[in-house]
Amino acid sequence: MRQPIHLVQTPDGVHLAWTRTGRGPTMVKAANWLTHLRDDVTSPVWRHWLLFLSRHFDLLRFDERGCGLSDREVADVSEAHWLGDLECVIDAAKVRPPLVLLGISQGSVAAIRYAIEHPERVSHLILYGGYARGWAKRDGHAADHYRAVSEMVRLGWGSDNPVFRQAFTQRFLPGGTHEQVDWYNDLCRNTVQPEMAVRLLSVRAHADITALLPQVRVPTLVLHARHDEVVPFAEGRTLAARIPGAEFVELESRNHVLLEHEPAWAVFQQAVLDFVGVVPGEKPAPGELELSPREREILKLLGQGLGNADIGRRLFISEKTVRNHLSHVYRKLGVSTRAQAIVRGRAEAGA
Repeated sequence: MRQPIHLVQTPDGVHLAWTRTGRGPTMVKAANWLTHLRDDVTSPVWRHWLLFLSRHFDLLRFDERGCGLSDREVADVSEAHWLGDLECVIDAAKVRPPLVLLGISQGSVAAIRYAIEHPERVSHLILYGGYARGWAKRDGHAADHYRAVSEMVRLGWGSDNPVFRQAFTQRFLPGGTHEQVDWYNDLCRNTVQPEMAVRLLSVRAHADITALLPQVRVPTLVLHARHDEVVPFAEGRTLAARIPGAEFVELESRNHVLLEHEPAWAVFQQAVLDFVGVVPGEKPAPGELELSPREREILKLLGQGLGNADIGRRLFISEKTVRNHLSHVYRKLGVSTRAQAIVRGRAEAGA
């Protein structure tokens, strides 16, 4: 998989590394813990993720500040930059909206903020293994546990003895093979320095956007492993319960990063494709897709000035289903607003 690496400089002078692979609806993956653009494509942990996403989407991803191919020596890695860094990469890549936004683990925080800030640019929001509040904002047991983990990271991350890192990474991949766990241990050392690892853990610990969740107004899919040992299952349920209209998919797994051999990975893939409306095997580009009869019907009613609720009543479908259909219409027409969709629809009708 060819993946040219690009760099963009943020307003505060940090260079972020990003790449774009695949073809289809544009998907932007917010940065999450421990990635390396170059090494992830050959890894036994992330390779199947990247192959799946690039097979069905025009996938844009980047290494967060302090990690991977992005600048390692960074003074400020606070949560205040998560949204701005995501916006910076999207702008640099000249992404044409609407886009599918993917937030994995702490990447969910930046993805949610972006969806709230730019709802007209997001057709679908997908959150996997995510949370709205870090461990320091949860109950006392979680806080005590992660304080111990942080101390282990501080003492042993850079050591040649993998025991410290093993205690940390085993929680991400409790069902992993020796090869997968060993690779993840090596990733820890290769992608981030010990001091930076501690700083990044601390920043994640104090994140809390729970109050913002009701402001999400884009179609949202939340997926979470039932026995996730890194982010509690309850955190995923909180996202789904507080984001209006969100769909929730429970995955039977212990792994924070789903592995290729487990049944939950197949469930994840199908749920994502169904939610976005991508048919396996097709690789569409914006503006090149044919509208389905139902989508044309909805577009026609949209042109008559009907709102989503009125369209739903006319067609005997839910308002949520209308919103999902309209998201597909926007993507297929290559537009980002109702007004643009109406104009394109009238133009097609006239043609």
